[in-house]
Amino acid sequence: MLRRIILILGFPVLCLPTVSKAQQILPDTTETTITQVNKKKLFALSSTFAVGYSALMISLNQAWYSKEERTDFHFFNDNSEWKQMDKAGHYWGAFHESRAGIDMLRWAGVPDKKAILYGGLLGAVLQTPIEVFDGYQGNYGASVGDLIANATGSATVIAQELAWNEIRIMPKYSFHTTPYADMRPNVLGSNLSEKALKDYNGQTYWFSVNVGAFLPESTKYPKWLNVAVGYGAQEMVYNSASGNQALGLDAHRQFYISPDLNLMHFKGRSKVWNTALYVLSIVKVPAPALEYNRKDGLKLHPLYF
Repeated sequence: MLRRIILILGFPVLCLPTVSKAQQILPDTTETTITQVNKKKLFALSSTFAVGYSALMISLNQAWYSKEERTDFHFFNDNSEWKQMDKAGHYWGAFHESRAGIDMLRWAGVPDKKAILYGGLLGAVLQTPIEVFDGYQGNYGASVGDLIANATGSATVIAQELAWNEIRIMPKYSFHTTPYADMRPNVLGSNLSEKALKDYNGQTYWFSVNVGAFLPESTKYPKWLNVAVGYGAQEMVYNSASGNQALGLDAHRQFYISPDLNLMHFKGRSKVWNTALYVLSIVKVPAPALEYNRKDGLKLHPLYF
């Protein structure tokens, strides 16, 4: 989980200037409005990516894998662990990396369909080396489930862009602290920043639906108001059911529905403002939420993070 988050956060930071400029031509860019590739922009983009990504991979390999036991490449089935919260995180990460890839190629003047197809693969491309590294580790291995989640995240971006030339269903993330991290801080985090990255109990992943985009232009429905459905899980200190049961815990899934803000609706002329909205749009805005889980049934949260 932490290795993936480092990659998710590290890549946009490297390319933030181009993401910022890309916002000035979205979402109205089409293949008819951009016909020539700006070679200088494309060279700057590819050079920045190649150098930054290589440095990130080398650093990650040295920091994370150099002291671990190496084996022959192998796969490891972790699909039953953590109620698949880690897979939701892989999907979310790959989606937003691919989203950024498309926007940066558009900024460089790449024709729209090529930008969508090539840039849309970026999430899966960025995440795959981590699975390769994992495949040589003795304590675990490459995960087919992770690879599928990565590919699905990228494919969802491509599908939406080809169908609508915009993102109408945005995966988002939210987090709140839980008591479970303190029961195993070396794995689930010992401080707030670590818990936000590692504690699956406090993470919720959402599909935020831009309802207004599916309605006629004449509708009076507020286009800034999205509807989000969320998925989470609780009572997970270990990745296995037996480990949690030994502590008297009953790991279970949670499902949510909540209003959300369509932050991209508030875009303006300022590059700084638009970039801030672009980055923040990956996070679910705290709001009232209705939860269902098998232990408690329906629960209303006046404000859910």
